[in-house]
Amino acid sequence: MEFIGADQFTSWGEGNPLKRNATPEELAEVIAFVAGERASFVTGQVIVADGGRLAV
Repeated sequence: MEFIGADQFTSWGEGNPLKRNATPEELAEVIAFVAGERASFVTGQVIVADGGRLAV
């Protein structure tokens, strides 16, 4: 069962300021950063990886 169709997924990317959806690798980089040692001093933050959609 599909949650959304390919057309809907594509249109979400077109509405993004970067004009595309994130790749799995881009999101994995954010997750790896938050889970890793380099983020050891980061506390209580919401990291938005949305390609600028929130800013619109």
